Amino acid sequence: MATQQLATWVVNLQYANFTAPVIAAAVTSLYNWAGCAIGGYQQTAPGIALNATSPHFGGPPTSSILALANDSTQTDAQIAAFVNGIAGHVDDYDDTHLATIIHPTGTVASALLAVAEWKGNVNGSDFLTAFIAGVEAELKLGLSVWPQHYDVGWHDTSTTGSIGAAVAVSKLLGLDVPTMQQAIGIACTQVIGMQEFFGSDTKSFHIGRAAQGGMIGALLAQSGFTSSLQGLEAQFGWVHVVSTRENVTAEFDTLGKSWEILSNTFKPYPCGIVMHPSIEGAIEVQSAALGKGLNISDITSVHARVNPETLVLTGQIDPETGLEGKFSVYHGIAVGLLFGEATPSQFTDAVVTNSTVVALRKLVNVTTDSTVREDEAYVSALFEDGTNVTQHIDHVIGSLDNPLSEAQLKTKFMGQASLVLGEARAEKAYEAFTNIGNMSDVSTIVQMFAGANGTSNSTNSTSSASGTSDASTLHIVGPNGIISLTAIVMILGMVVVMM
Repeated sequence: MATQQLATWVVNLQYANFTAPVIAAAVTSLYNWAGCAIGGYQQTAPGIALNATSPHFGGPPTSSILALANDSTQTDAQIAAFVNGIAGHVDDYDDTHLATIIHPTGTVASALLAVAEWKGNVNGSDFLTAFIAGVEAELKLGLSVWPQHYDVGWHDTSTTGSIGAAVAVSKLLGLDVPTMQQAIGIACTQVIGMQEFFGSDTKSFHIGRAAQGGMIGALLAQSGFTSSLQGLEAQFGWVHVVSTRENVTAEFDTLGKSWEILSNTFKPYPCGIVMHPSIEGAIEVQSAALGKGLNISDITSVHARVNPETLVLTGQIDPETGLEGKFSVYHGIAVGLLFGEATPSQFTDAVVTNSTVVALRKLVNVTTDSTVREDEAYVSALFEDGTNVTQHIDHVIGSLDNPLSEAQLKTKFMGQASLVLGEARAEKAYEAFTNIGNMSDVSTIVQMFAGANGTSNSTNSTSSASGTSDASTLHIVGPNGIISLTAIVMILGMVVVMM
């Protein structure tokens, strides 16, 4: 009885059950997500979601939108979970459990923080216990139906995430085993998320809605609402409806024995994780080429050899929006070569449609090789003078074998949060979330960095490390430093090279 097995484990789970590495992984997952949720509000989707729902569905203001860290901008817990869930995922910069490609923190944290603020008097150890319980539940469940569940087209971050959110909130509310089973059942029937919507605002909607649905499941169950006590394993329950394969009992047998949160990873680039090795390869090709005195504008062709999953998940050849660019390995390679980096600034509508970027993107050829691992890639660029610059990425940064350091994770957090909060408040937010386990009342966490924002919720203009990019002018790095060329000059140069 898988549903009962999961609920029983969660009810009996104590903070004392966790090792120091498990706690550290949970804290890192939370502050990485918080940075994404704050910076992600710069995108249009979270603001649209807030403005479309709060006038019609908002209840008493109890919970915060992280990017609007001000008491006057609180909303009800349901909308807060929804909007924070969208904001945390919209940049595709959040954490990834590589074995399932689930982004585990967003759904669970969005629901849990909203409830903690509403409930009050939730200490850090209780919050972390509920968070880890939710993450372990969704990841074990994801493993039990992998890969068939994903391969048929489900977005497993949200399909499992609603159940993880229900488990976490149920733990925080202190529900007993039968009541938690009801909460899991209510979450099961709200299964949401299909891959058809990748590259659109609806992908991040999946995460917000899953957080919201899981939270509602726990609250309804607490009030006596009934569902099924076998919502996961019944003949027409979750695992049998959404997958042709299930191994849920075996996976749940490992709860508390092996911790999936220890296999969580953190993205250096805000896009589909399978294209990260190619991006890093392109960045290294650029560095090597500039070191040889070559000009990126002299590239005549680019080739990448990658794992087959790269084209399955990120094979869009001609993206037209920033969100679509996040699923285009061709775009990722182009911006890596042109900018020497890949930050949210390189995945905007303006950059994706920039003529210089488009022209270089068209020179990129990608082939697959089953002997190339998912965290590996070979990238080469051929230049006008016949020079071929090739780089091999063995284990991409951000992978389990080459994780981001604490300093790199802080740089990532600050880079995202300061876009909205400014440097001083972003530093306070970082300190708040990295010390969340020691807090006496997590409901006060947003107050620790509250204040008036000085930025607008807009992506009409985009700045990169080397300048401002728009539809006509692009700043790129040349052998003698930063140079600015108009797109038409770059295009003409490439045309001449190819003639």
